[in-house]
Amino acid sequence: MDASLPKNAARRSLALAVAIAAQLVAASAVAQGAPGADADAGELGEITVFGRGETRQVTTLTATQLEVQAPGTSPLKAIEKLPGVSFQSADPYGAYEWSTRISIRGFNQNQLGFTLDGVPLGDMSYGNHNGLHVSRAIAAENVGRVVLSQGAGALGTASTSNLGGTLAFFSADPSREFGANAAVTGGSDSTLRIHARLETGELGGLGTRGYLSYTDQSADKWKGVGEQNQEQINLKLVQPIGSAQLTAFYNWSDRAENDYQDLSPEMIRRLGYDWDNISGDWALAVRLAQIAANRGDVTGPLVPAAGTIYPAPFRTVDDAYFDAAGLRKDDLAGITLDAPLAAGLETKATAYLHRNEGQGIWYTPYVPTPGGAPISIRTTEYEIERQGVTLGFTWQLGAHTLGAGYWYENNEFQQARRFYGLDLAAPQRSSLDFQRDPFFTQWLGEFETKTNQFYLQNQWQLTDAVKVSFGFKSTDVENTARQIVGTFPAGTIDAKDSFLPQFGVNWAVAGDHEVFASYTENMRAFVSANTSGPFGTTQAGFDAIRGSLEPERSKTYELGWRYNGGAVQAMATVYNVDFTDRLLGIRVGAGILGNPAVLQNVGDVRTIGVETGLAWEVATNWRLYGSYTYNQSEYQDDVVTAAGVTRLDGRTAVDSPENLAKLEFGYDDSKLFARIGVSHVGERFYTYTNDASVDSYTILDLSGGYRFGSFGVLKNLTAQFNVTNLADEEYVSTIGSNGFTNTDATGTGQTVLAGAPRQVFLTVNASF
Repeated sequence: MDASLPKNAARRSLALAVAIAAQLVAASAVAQGAPGADADAGELGEITVFGRGETRQVTTLTATQLEVQAPGTSPLKAIEKLPGVSFQSADPYGAYEWSTRISIRGFNQNQLGFTLDGVPLGDMSYGNHNGLHVSRAIAAENVGRVVLSQGAGALGTASTSNLGGTLAFFSADPSREFGANAAVTGGSDSTLRIHARLETGELGGLGTRGYLSYTDQSADKWKGVGEQNQEQINLKLVQPIGSAQLTAFYNWSDRAENDYQDLSPEMIRRLGYDWDNISGDWALAVRLAQIAANRGDVTGPLVPAAGTIYPAPFRTVDDAYFDAAGLRKDDLAGITLDAPLAAGLETKATAYLHRNEGQGIWYTPYVPTPGGAPISIRTTEYEIERQGVTLGFTWQLGAHTLGAGYWYENNEFQQARRFYGLDLAAPQRSSLDFQRDPFFTQWLGEFETKTNQFYLQNQWQLTDAVKVSFGFKSTDVENTARQIVGTFPAGTIDAKDSFLPQFGVNWAVAGDHEVFASYTENMRAFVSANTSGPFGTTQAGFDAIRGSLEPERSKTYELGWRYNGGAVQAMATVYNVDFTDRLLGIRVGAGILGNPAVLQNVGDVRTIGVETGLAWEVATNWRLYGSYTYNQSEYQDDVVTAAGVTRLDGRTAVDSPENLAKLEFGYDDSKLFARIGVSHVGERFYTYTNDASVDSYTILDLSGGYRFGSFGVLKNLTAQFNVTNLADEEYVSTIGSNGFTNTDATGTGQTVLAGAPRQVFLTVNASF
């Protein structure tokens, strides 16, 4: 069963043809006298910058550091080496969305903020209701830099989820010279990635410049049967208008990836890390579903001939499903005007549009196809249409730099749960295609989220050595739900705070040393969805909580030191975070009843920690980088429900390792380059009571290559290899893939994913 193979073969052939065509076009233009494309100055400077002059902890990663990753690697994986960051994924690229998890200072992914060129990406969670993952928003090769604010983003950040840090991604600017670049990557598990980018250079006398890129990546899963594929188009244009500049972009993505089976520690011990879905064996999937029905484990017609005993090594129908997949199509567009208005007064305005269609697919034995297979396809379906605008002003007034801004977004989100039929003889539907014509819609909800956010700030250069910044933002997010099908609630709930202050100071003590301190308050808006947030309950449950439910809040204190001395950069930061009004979905009654969860505030979390970082040019061409983070995040309250009291006070927060250490050693003489990196992640709990955890692990990555220079029309010809998980370590990457529970003493909770084994990739890259 692999009806999708011919289609993927065609996609790969088309991608290769496009890359070859782009090379021929560019080569022809170069032969006629057009100059080759060079990287913009400024993109190849310092690899890592520890926030020089900032009043809070900020770290910047430039394109130089991103380029050493295997092509197609998510920028999220690239920043895992930065202080305070824990990143997990079950694939070698860090792009498989079901498994992708990032936490910073104890805050998980849906409590962080993300933007691309100032456009909000939402909280980047799987099944996102208000944005999209950065791996879909832009091809990795087109990312110019990444700025991480570990504690809190700037007041003007367009996010309502950044209780903790923020990640601001910036696309590379178009070159001022005509040219093209093409790269082909091949490697483990039939990986083929084609990336082609055409630069217009400056056109005529107007200074117009832009680029158009096409990316196609396809790979087999590293275990089991299935594929993970994505096509992307990125377009960016820059138009000077006198002393102003207009920038526009359009990004398109079509992603279709088969899922890995969620595991439990007990399954790993019994079945191994390589255990996966049984997508290559439809007969076995049907037999398991029939046995489960005969046993009463699922609802379905009885088939006595199938018996009631699972074949070894199966112990339950949940040990493996036939197939699962995630499908996403996105269009993201924006236009930005940067313009001076008067002496010392500048403005920046951005308007954006995002449309998304998605399906999360699972072949479920719990709902049989009427008159067909004892399995059906269950989907969670998503549609997003959001529009927004951000507007900012900066006014230089003597020693003061005043800033003010406004962000408005209207987001219409539709979410549905549907079931699609399958034939008994063979599945006539491909998991990598959008499903149509359901036999049952269980629920369908429509949501509207209106965001209004305003900020005001002042940065005061008090003396030559001392800088003070202070300001606040005002946030108002209104969530409204309307239910078309099903029993989930309808109504409106609001998260509002008119004064969320931020204060910081930077003192240039002596030479290249500086000390900084900051204080920030933030609030996280509610989620508009039936699968999470205040609408994921009954109407009675929602009516009971909407008048008393409080949005989650945080107060972050930082104190740090930085040194920027040419060949050496170093930093050390201590922090304290008070996270209040933590939200948790509490299930009412026995689990077998299937009652919806009721969201409630369950207390506080206290986090204290230390972050250190060092970037050292040891000798000519040799670089050393290291970071170490100690983070202690603990629940401050027991959880009280109608079912009783769960003792959590003093327990470590889930998915919050206490120890994170990174070490990287590299060589680059402008021709030969190599890098070896070591990443250590400490023990992580996946139950609130801390009775179940996954072990710490240490991973090695290796990369290197050679820049051959120019050969005829070819420029910057480069060959690069990447080896991920060099020592072939067996480890658990993602935890909480199916959420976290109070307890799992038996280790049977299916909510962890195995990390990818050693993978090898080779890339050939050239400019024209």
